Amino acid sequence: MSLILSAAIAAAMPLATPETLDAVTVTASRRPRPVAETLADVSVIERAEIEDSQAPDLLDLLRLQPGVDLSRTGGSGQASSLFLRGTNSNQVLFLVDGVRVASSNTGATAWEHLPLDQIERIEIVRGPRASYYGSDAIGGVISITTRELRGASALLRLGSNGREAGAVGYGFAGERSSLSVQVGAEHYDGFSATLPGNFSYDPDDDGYRHRNLGLRARHQLGSQQLSFSGLATRQDVEFDQGLTDVRQHATALTLEGPLAQDWNHRLTLGGARDDLTTPVFFSRFITRRENLDWVHDLELNPAQHLVFGLSAQRERGNSIDSFSGDATYSASLHHQAVFLGWQGHHGPLEHELALRYDEHDTFGGKATAQAALGWRLDPGRVYLSWGQGFRAPNLNELYSPGFGGLFAGNPELDPERSNSLELGFDTEIGTARFGANLYRTRIRDLVAFQGNDSFQAVNVARAAIDGIELTLDRDLDALQLGANATWQDARDADTGLDLLRRPNLKLGVSGSYRFQAGVVLSSDLNYVSERRDFSGDLHPYTLAGVRAEWSFADSWNLGARLSNAFDRDYSFARDFASPGRELIVTLRWQGQ
Repeated sequence: MSLILSAAIAAAMPLATPETLDAVTVTASRRPRPVAETLADVSVIERAEIEDSQAPDLLDLLRLQPGVDLSRTGGSGQASSLFLRGTNSNQVLFLVDGVRVASSNTGATAWEHLPLDQIERIEIVRGPRASYYGSDAIGGVISITTRELRGASALLRLGSNGREAGAVGYGFAGERSSLSVQVGAEHYDGFSATLPGNFSYDPDDDGYRHRNLGLRARHQLGSQQLSFSGLATRQDVEFDQGLTDVRQHATALTLEGPLAQDWNHRLTLGGARDDLTTPVFFSRFITRRENLDWVHDLELNPAQHLVFGLSAQRERGNSIDSFSGDATYSASLHHQAVFLGWQGHHGPLEHELALRYDEHDTFGGKATAQAALGWRLDPGRVYLSWGQGFRAPNLNELYSPGFGGLFAGNPELDPERSNSLELGFDTEIGTARFGANLYRTRIRDLVAFQGNDSFQAVNVARAAIDGIELTLDRDLDALQLGANATWQDARDADTGLDLLRRPNLKLGVSGSYRFQAGVVLSSDLNYVSERRDFSGDLHPYTLAGVRAEWSFADSWNLGARLSNAFDRDYSFARDFASPGRELIVTLRWQGQ
């Protein structure tokens, strides 16, 4: 293990393992393209990497990625935020099987409740993608594809702090049809989410109970494929003020295939529901999204593609006083959009241009554009990209009556707007691969609850974000080595203060060695610098982790993961606790 720790220079999810180099991304340009040919910074995490990480949840997996920072108010299941390239959590578009799942009321995604055991792959696209997706894609897009099983599978996971989890599933495929279903559950006793300095401190454990169901089905209709996916979760989250009940589901019905020679399409009807009942203010929040997304890929010639489409979405939200049962507000929004993208290359010169027009109920029309030029090297590439972004105000910001006349919404809000510039470079030297990305983002009209004496929502703030991401990895067959570093300056452009909970520096090193006997040993080391938070700074921290796994008897895999191996004290948020040393043991079985 000491050899691995000292030699390890691997990003926790290496940028360029052989699988990643050959990976295809659909998210970056709305059509399938090899990652190496995409004029954007893209990471793809496949199912094998998810299992190798032995991470207990999605946030624990993503926190090691370059450019990704997180905040969590306690252990598993507690409220969390994810920041991509310094942008707010609600400025990152999150998709599950192509469906938006963020709450329409708050604009926030419940990252902490998405079960890793239901996920097949994750695509992370850093940088604005509003010209393809519209609102929210300022910092980038994180897209999840749920699992489609083949044969029977089972999982059992036991760990520190009373962690117990399991999942069983089965999938089959015929000549024209397939069906896959998986159910899972987790119980976590946890620890006190708050520290003694917190105003609501209570020393009791704040636990978490989670259940999930995933379903996927496909059927071939001539040249067209009809597919359905659904993911439903329910959570009971303990906190000092009481028990919060969270119910979520997302579904997608998709028809895709060729319309003519060199012309393919993908039509998706999607829906998502978020139902949260919390003892805070005796509140219940219910939101629903229904969307239509129709994307076309027209090949003009082998070197040129047009990608175009349209989308329509309806959002509905209710806020209910769970004590009296009365609605505090009920509102809905509609928006439609069309977009066009031109992608291709002329010899070593690569190009991409995209335009989109969104029509929104509240602020009217919004046009966005992005452009990129790249030059292929031998090996590698260099590219320069520019893009606009925006975030439409959520229902709370628009219509909330507030509390006692304070913190009310404002239907006259404008969208938050951004401009971003990025210079990217990557190359290969023997078995090593190096990448560097410099980015600059400016955001204006940020929504803040500070208008007049009642703290009404208004467009006032500006943000300036500059950063650089460096990645280095090396594949030596059985030994995987590499490193990543992220430096960023994310600040309030009006006050000059750092944006909350974003570190200036983040470093990651890790490595793994695969033995012939089916045993893999891995380790990682992660450093995060000081961060500004409410009423004080968060101390820097360094966390070390060790993993081992053994594949035996063809279908079985046994893994053990020790996180925070040196039991360091640290916090993702001021006056909130984070896990100490934790051991997790996982047993997997995959039938034929």
